[in-house]
Amino acid sequence: MIRELQKKFITITMVSLFLVVLLLIGTINAVNIYQMNHKIDGALKILSENQGTFPKLDKGKPPGENFDFGFRLSEETPFETRYFTVRLNTEGTASQIDTSHIRAISSSDAREYAEEAFQNGKKSGFKESYKYVVVAQDSGYLVIFIDCSNSLQTMSFFLFISIAVALGTLLLMFILVSIFSRKALTPIIESMEKQKQFITDAGHEIKTPLAIISANADVLELTGGESEWIMSIRNQITRLDKLVKNLLMLSKMDEGTMKTGFAEFDISRTVKETAGSFKAVAETQNKTFLLAVEEGLKLYGEENSIQQLVSTLVDNALKYSSAGGRIKVSLTPYKRGVKLEVFNTTDMSADALTKENLNKLFDRFYRADSSRSRDTGGYGIGLSIAKSIVEVHHGKISARCENGNEVCFFATLG
Repeated sequence: MIRELQKKFITITMVSLFLVVLLLIGTINAVNIYQMNHKIDGALKILSENQGTFPKLDKGKPPGENFDFGFRLSEETPFETRYFTVRLNTEGTASQIDTSHIRAISSSDAREYAEEAFQNGKKSGFKESYKYVVVAQDSGYLVIFIDCSNSLQTMSFFLFISIAVALGTLLLMFILVSIFSRKALTPIIESMEKQKQFITDAGHEIKTPLAIISANADVLELTGGESEWIMSIRNQITRLDKLVKNLLMLSKMDEGTMKTGFAEFDISRTVKETAGSFKAVAETQNKTFLLAVEEGLKLYGEENSIQQLVSTLVDNALKYSSAGGRIKVSLTPYKRGVKLEVFNTTDMSADALTKENLNKLFDRFYRADSSRSRDTGGYGIGLSIAKSIVEVHHGKISARCENGNEVCFFATLG
């Protein structure tokens, strides 16, 4: 239990940190990509408005006025920016090519790039590592290409570094959280240990007075004969003894000691024998009892606890089924394990059958119908034990209401 709590703490912490780092890295790189595109678009805008050339820098202007469309002009701008232009006629055929501002592209390559860009029908886009814009003019079109290889390389390097730093941070945090998580959970662990120790000690201490009370009841019955008071004492002893056993079982499950008795067994036979024992009880209550178990299903687990799981769910179905109602128990294959379903009709109120209340059924000492639970001798702990048994067997259990007056419990195991 403590190890599972520690794993959950580490998982939640690392998932939260991962989401924060992912958001941070994503935002930084998105801003970086936006700035790169904005700068290139600004340069293309200036070139397109100046017939494919950069205007001369007006030194008389304040520095801020030489900044346009995200691109800052300087005396070195024409030499720093690698670009080429191609003029096309109205049919899209190259008529003039200028590759004087770039060495990596020949005139034939420039003509091919421009004609392909024109045929695409887009006003702007990428051609390999070049971003282009197509400008409509009176005599045809002007296609301007800017080399983005340095920007793309810088962007890729920044993305790689940021991801590497993020992964390193996550790894470091995982190591630190793994080391210090137990210390952070120490108060909770101590509280749980004290709670389990209290339940164990109290359970053993209660057994002694229960045995004495039972012996005294036997003496009273021998000396004074049977009476309703002695019968009441015996009933309460039985209830308390059952409660103590259930509490001790929950404590045992929390400690995770049940797994030591795991072995493969025929769960089909176990379910049939355990659930079948309730058929006679259902018939005496004029209730229909159906059993649909697929033969030959195996499960690696603790057979006694599975017997208690089936017994708890079927007993719960009998207690809360409507008069003359139906109970159905089925067992079918499910993925690598099995699925156990226990269905019953019910006359419980609509409020008790809401999804929220059905989820609470597995909480310890919760009663969907407290008055009825007391009449049937329940403590609201049986379904909590059922949930613990299912979780020990790496499964899940849930309940849902069907057609407004039917309740079905689903338990997957294995």
